[in-house]
Amino acid sequence: MQNFNCGRWIVWGGFALTLLLAPLIFNKGASLSLLCQMGAFIILALSYNMLLGQGGMLSFGHAVYSGLGAFCAIHALNLAAAGSVTIPVSLIPLVGGFAGMFFGALFGYVTTKKSGTTFAMITLGMVELVFACSLMFPKFFGGEGGISTNRVMGEPFFGISYGPQIQVYYLIAFWLFMSTIAMFAFTQTPLGRIINAVRDNPERAEYIGYDPQWARYLTMMLSAFFAGISGGLTAINFEIVSAENVSALRSGSILLFTVIGGTGFFFGPMIGAVIGVFLTVMLSSFTSAWQLYFGVIFVLMVMYAPGGIAGLLMQAHALAGSGKIRYVVPHLGVALVAALLLATGCVMMVEMLYHLTLHAADGSSLPLFGFVIDTAQAYGWLLAIVLMAAGLLGWITARKKLVQVWNPVDAKDLDAEQQVHV
Repeated sequence: MQNFNCGRWIVWGGFALTLLLAPLIFNKGASLSLLCQMGAFIILALSYNMLLGQGGMLSFGHAVYSGLGAFCAIHALNLAAAGSVTIPVSLIPLVGGFAGMFFGALFGYVTTKKSGTTFAMITLGMVELVFACSLMFPKFFGGEGGISTNRVMGEPFFGISYGPQIQVYYLIAFWLFMSTIAMFAFTQTPLGRIINAVRDNPERAEYIGYDPQWARYLTMMLSAFFAGISGGLTAINFEIVSAENVSALRSGSILLFTVIGGTGFFFGPMIGAVIGVFLTVMLSSFTSAWQLYFGVIFVLMVMYAPGGIAGLLMQAHALAGSGKIRYVVPHLGVALVAALLLATGCVMMVEMLYHLTLHAADGSSLPLFGFVIDTAQAYGWLLAIVLMAAGLLGWITARKKLVQVWNPVDAKDLDAEQQVHV
């Protein structure tokens, strides 16, 4: 009983309970679809962090393994529907996983021979190569239209046909929970510790008898396996896989989500995937400038919070533990108000500019924040400038005071916090 970790059981139990209850709270069709996308992307982001956060391998081509896994999974699903093979829909993600591992072994043998910038450039070339092949081999990739399927096949098993979206959600939730446990367990294995050592000091790891290239190679295969599982779940959820699944754009999205969440903590990519999918889906529904906003968020996070959202949360936790949080809250509140004013002014300016350049034919009226702004009049532009100026001035003033008190703990204390969660 000495090794019983009550806190860890509470965390994992809360995670499982959240997965079970989420569709009961967000029970609309669009909400369920969003939850399914989040679940698949969480697995993908966690698998990517096995490379970036734990191994220090910056990859620009991780979508290759999830995409190829998705293609293999959807072909297996079509073969099962035709009666050529016997495999239930619930095990289709494993097909994607093993396919991802196969391609991870194939491509990783080349890419992991190098590290650092060279590794990143090779992975970028690899994703462009596979994307080009997706148009060259239409029989496997389906050309520009992709490959479609029907996840409902055969007789329902105990009433489960995977026709209703709620059933697909619980399938994704099951694989998400199992994959998360497996990837967390990886961080506790000798290989997980070795890849941390290779990340921090490959020369010293090699000096004490470990081969950095083999550590990177094995980690790459395991990461590709979980990426393939994510791809298989994506194929089941959308019932179509196209060239976009193996594109550099998808790989870039994974990188952005993971960094925004925080690569230094195990739960960071989970936060990043949830926020990234939510912002991507929601912002793209309301504005044509959603990619601009997402890019600005990424740049600001890299500049001012390189530890990601998870790093900010852990710093806040350390501040609360040290009793310094009461000094931070007043200045943080002022900074947030100033940031809100600045963001509101910037959004107004961007939306008005976009409206004039892209939607001028629809008239000069722009609905924004519950109001209608006439872009042909000066008052809207003046208000945006005033908000931006007031927000910027307030932010500069508040930030100076906030930095003075935002010094939560010594570096060794924050490292100790990180070791608990990685």
